[in-house]
Amino acid sequence: MRKIWLSLFALSFVLSCKTNPFTGKSTLNFHSNSSIFPMAFQQYDEFLKEHKVVTGTSDAQMVKKVGQRIAKAAERWLNANGYEGYLKDYKWEYNLVQDDQVNAWCMPGGKIVVYTGILPITKNETGLAVVMGHEVAHALADHGAQRMSAGTLQQLGAVGVAVATSGKTAQAQEMWAQAYGVGTQVGAMLPFSRKHESEADAIGIEIMAIAGYDPAEAPRLWERMKANSGGEAPPELLSTHPSSDTRIRALTQLVPTARAEAKKFGVTSFQ
Repeated sequence: MRKIWLSLFALSFVLSCKTNPFTGKSTLNFHSNSSIFPMAFQQYDEFLKEHKVVTGTSDAQMVKKVGQRIAKAAERWLNANGYEGYLKDYKWEYNLVQDDQVNAWCMPGGKIVVYTGILPITKNETGLAVVMGHEVAHALADHGAQRMSAGTLQQLGAVGVAVATSGKTAQAQEMWAQAYGVGTQVGAMLPFSRKHESEADAIGIEIMAIAGYDPAEAPRLWERMKANSGGEAPPELLSTHPSSDTRIRALTQLVPTARAEAKKFGVTSFQ
């Protein structure tokens, strides 16, 4: 088992060749934009055909307005930090979809959906900017491709476990497979996902500030999200997301940093 883990680690190290412009760190990413974006764009179009897209309302217009400001702010940051052309393959699109889910998402390449169910919690344009800044940050940092890459490694590891235990009894093989599944999920995949969420929070709060939105709204939004959940959430250790309390603390600490970053772009007042 130890040899399997060492092999996987070595493979991930060799293939982690794409740099996250916001952290400066190499990331686990086996996929190029040219391979993943077309697939994401097709899935997005199919999703829109199967769901009710809200158009012509003030809320729909607000989603597009906030999305455009966030995307422009992201481009300003990237250009100023030596990443001109980073967004050349992105095809930004912002849609409000009729759904009671308290959710929003952004696919690789900049395809965004906001559900109407989250609007009572965002409350206003600035609250929406917190959500959309976070979702755009996932796309900018290639989190989707990284999750796919991590999933590939997890599957390869499962094959390795099966091969390594092929001479054992069926019961022993099942025990090893279950141990591997639980171990990689709790010990690797879930922490990997929580790291992405925290990273998107940190990137998103800076982008929204550069776009002219008050970053102090970010922890306030998560206070509302916490209240809306009624305290019903799995333990952080078993969740794909950090707890609301963790996010509120982290975002509160990031507010001054976000304001300082916005000041570099001449943004000193916020809505």
